[in-house]
Amino acid sequence: MDPALEQSKPASKWVFGAPISRMLASALAAGRIILRQKSGGKNEVPVGPVALLQTCADLVEHRGEASGLALAEQILSAFEALSDEEKGAFFRGLAEDFLVDPERVNAAIVQQQSITTPESLASLRKALEPRCNRLFRRLNQVPDATGRLVKLRGELLHHEAAYPELKPIDDDLKRLLLIWFNLGFLSLRRISWDSPASTLEKLIEYEAVHEIRGWGDLRSRLKEDRRLFAYFHPAMPDDPIIFVQVALKAGSSDSIGPLVQEDRLQQNPALSDTATFYSISNCHNGLRGISFGNFLIKQVASELRSELPHLKRFETLSPVPGFRAWLSRALRGDVSHTLPEQVWDRLVTYLDDVDEDFPTNPLIQDTLRPLCAHYLLNEKAGAFPVDPVARFHLSNGAILDQVHWGGDQSEMGIQRSFGIMVNYVYEPEEIENRHEGYFSEGRIAASASVCELAAGLLGGNG
Repeated sequence: MDPALEQSKPASKWVFGAPISRMLASALAAGRIILRQKSGGKNEVPVGPVALLQTCADLVEHRGEASGLALAEQILSAFEALSDEEKGAFFRGLAEDFLVDPERVNAAIVQQQSITTPESLASLRKALEPRCNRLFRRLNQVPDATGRLVKLRGELLHHEAAYPELKPIDDDLKRLLLIWFNLGFLSLRRISWDSPASTLEKLIEYEAVHEIRGWGDLRSRLKEDRRLFAYFHPAMPDDPIIFVQVALKAGSSDSIGPLVQEDRLQQNPALSDTATFYSISNCHNGLRGISFGNFLIKQVASELRSELPHLKRFETLSPVPGFRAWLSRALRGDVSHTLPEQVWDRLVTYLDDVDEDFPTNPLIQDTLRPLCAHYLLNEKAGAFPVDPVARFHLSNGAILDQVHWGGDQSEMGIQRSFGIMVNYVYEPEEIENRHEGYFSEGRIAASASVCELAAGLLGGNG
């Protein structure tokens, strides 16, 4: 390496590393002093949604950098101190006063139409920017603000369910988060038992698919025949964004129980031929609608191929979360279905009153399993499968490979899909072709066995 380049490395780290955070902390401290001086020595933190909205308006127009940082910090802290009801009032205030001003836009359009100049176009662009956009960008300048804004959006989504008029505010914040959480900013890390305790604690908290029952269970999931990978963002260095759990084993998986069994017999990774992705957990509700999982699975598969070249199969063991709810609605006549009337009438005879003994009832089993295959292949919302997990994996270029009865016998598994689970398989050489076929033609990649299973509902004539 060039000695001059080698010598420049510490300087580069000094310029772009910790000193920037120290500079921000210094500016923030100076800004606090400036605000106290302006208020006559008082520390006037806004209390309540009305005062907070006024402080937000002040920040949008504020010009001082240091005092602007201090003002932004006050806003974040004041918001976090609000009650749930007050937060709802605050968000409604944003929706009323912090969106695009139509009069300002019309004036900018008139100006631009009369004479088109770079200045008139800049005025139009500025008029079209919602005030909340500038507010969120200024709030994000505060150290550690990114994670706080992710939590703020989680609160916003909670209130949006009751107040649809909040959606424009959410749209603007989501657009900013899409930029701030661009894949180029994320880093993939393998999590082990030696990872920081604060990170391990968050895994237990965030696991959303198959509950981690304490430290012993977590340690079992981090043994040598398991892998756990997570994406991290530089603004939230110890707080995972999304993580995936992988089992390394010989042969495919058809049931979740053995994979998450704490006292299982550990397998030798060197003898494994299959990597089973059995749990993907998004960690922050405030990042809902911002997709990371498709990149995560493909990147982890690439990492595993490099580490363990003898792996031949990359599969998921996935839930079918919409199946039982869809069937219940279809039986009530609340949703349509694509099955012929005579086939549906025959199914209703079996399924109109599914007793709780269905796991041991072979007639119900022989009906529900092919019906689930049909549901995944043929029941759609628009051009794509109605089931959200199917949409996720098939859009990523996977193939629906197997449908397993009794795959998840937990209470949640029974409630979601009568305990049915499925394998989606990622074949590296076919991923991109299947991805393109899914979006361009609505093509659902499925194995011959799954297609034959679904056709069985039609007497083999599907």
